[in-house]
Amino acid sequence: MSSTGSHAGRPKSWVAVAIIFAGFTIGGFALTQGPNWIMFGAGAAITVLGGIIALAVDIMTDVIVDDPQH
Repeated sequence: MSSTGSHAGRPKSWVAVAIIFAGFTIGGFALTQGPNWIMFGAGAAITVLGGIIALAVDIMTDVIVDDPQH
């Protein structure tokens, strides 16, 4: 059984995911520090920026669905 599809993604898509992850990490850390709402806002803004970048690089076209197995 060989797979013809790829679920790895393109490098620019992984950059967008890394930016989103960094935003969530910053926001989560900010919530544990008081909460620090300014830092949380910065994390949220970074997450939104990553989402915009993800849409710009058309991240949703990275996954190629395999043919159904019978």
